[in-house]
Amino acid sequence: MTTHATHEVFNQSSELTGVDLFAGHRPLQEALRTLAPDLDLAPLHALGRALGSAELQAQARLANRYPPRLRPYDRGGRRIDEVEFHPAYHALMQCAATHGLQAAPWARPPGAHIARAAGFLLFNGVEAGVMCPISMSYAATPALRANAALYAAWGPGLSAPAYDPRPLPGPQKAGLTMGMGMTEKQGGSDLRAITSRAEFDQDTDWGRCFRLTGHKWFFSAPMSDAHLVLARTAAGPSGFFVPRLLPDGSRNALQIQRLKDKLGNHANASAEVEFDGALGWLVGEEGRGIAQILEMGTLTRLDCALGSAGLMRQALALALHHCTQRSAFGRPLIEQPLMRSVLADLALEVEGATALAMRLACAVDVSEHPGGGAAREALLRRLLTPIAKFWVCKRGSHFAQEAMECLGGNGYVEDEGHGPMARLYREMPLNSIWEGAGNVMALDLLRALRGEAVIEVLQQELAVLHGAHPGAERLAATLSYRLAVPEEAQARRLARDVALLLQAALLRRQAPEGVFAAFCAARIDAGADLFGALPPGCDVDLLLERAMP
Repeated sequence: MTTHATHEVFNQSSELTGVDLFAGHRPLQEALRTLAPDLDLAPLHALGRALGSAELQAQARLANRYPPRLRPYDRGGRRIDEVEFHPAYHALMQCAATHGLQAAPWARPPGAHIARAAGFLLFNGVEAGVMCPISMSYAATPALRANAALYAAWGPGLSAPAYDPRPLPGPQKAGLTMGMGMTEKQGGSDLRAITSRAEFDQDTDWGRCFRLTGHKWFFSAPMSDAHLVLARTAAGPSGFFVPRLLPDGSRNALQIQRLKDKLGNHANASAEVEFDGALGWLVGEEGRGIAQILEMGTLTRLDCALGSAGLMRQALALALHHCTQRSAFGRPLIEQPLMRSVLADLALEVEGATALAMRLACAVDVSEHPGGGAAREALLRRLLTPIAKFWVCKRGSHFAQEAMECLGGNGYVEDEGHGPMARLYREMPLNSIWEGAGNVMALDLLRALRGEAVIEVLQQELAVLHGAHPGAERLAATLSYRLAVPEEAQARRLARDVALLLQAALLRRQAPEGVFAAFCAARIDAGADLFGALPPGCDVDLLLERAMP
């Protein structure tokens, strides 16, 4: 058959592969030098090379192109409630677990949470869906300490740097994952509205065992080895450990009704389930379930902020890579002043997002180890969690849209998963929604501000801004009254302003002066409502040079 070569393909950018994604992330490296100067960076470079490889990026494409499928029955009609994943999903999970991104920090010395946070941030830029079970395993593991027998049986497998998808009872596996089941149809974020109930069954080697009846409207990663589930006893909402397989190898009475058809996050399965007498072991005190969930929420919310920062960084890297290779109107896009302003503004956002998310990770790390400022960092952790979750995640969707526009129509095209920018765009809204949407986070900030000690810690963090920039000082001066008498209707404005001041303070400590000055000019003085409107005088060359992948 004759082929007709009508044209030569040129002026199309190549794939961004064969790179070390950590080596190209200057803001992340600087955050680590400031927060954990003795940290061994070799594992992060190894992860960065793996994530930047063509092989792993192909796995990310396949895991999203061929999403999980529910198989409720076997060929003989027996109920099995299995979710089948493409092999690429398992390869990604193996990579994440091998690099210690799940619960490994709970069994490692100080600094492990910071290292894990950096790796988690990097991984999200390549494939965010598998990070859901990874994040929940990280957050749920410390909650199990409230049941010593359960923690002894399951803790080692959860913290092991291994992934084991085999359908076996948990203690028989090399590596374990956990999920959570809280939300119900009628309640959403209002967990006090749950109707699922738990009735005492018997005392066992794992403690008090109950039978659960009810449902969950969002049940993420249903093929996890176990879930922490909220159900109501006579004492009120309580936390239960619900394994997928019981110790004797039989299925627990948990039925998957269907998988959610979501906008993004396609590699990850999110389910609707019903409990029909499912066995669950009490974790902690009866009636204290919501308090337990809020404690776990501080960790999943950290991961939401890290995840959004990672998605932003990868979207920026793709935009820079494209604009370096693509020409229009006689010169490369990267050389055109208006495009440079857009890209530099996006780079500035990544600087601030990375700094804030990693500072929260540091507060988590220090507060989890006695001494060394743990009490102060615990206060800061309480404050930073809703701020970082609110602001970093809220900025993500707008950021992704602007980064996509840098690629034009090529950015909008899925091309059977070969267009990663479209996947990043679909992924962005999720971190802002789950684990507490914007209003929930703004209201949580108001709760965190109850107490002079928290406000004092915030003022200490912002002290570095004194005399550094007039606009930042003026904004900081308004906080005294706003923090003392916060108004609920203004909670979002307060969260935004505190986030901007914290980002400025962090950049003052760890970034070049030109980055700090540009951030204050663009985010505090100008308060621009769109990307690409950097004020005159911002060091665009510096911002772009630091951002190149």
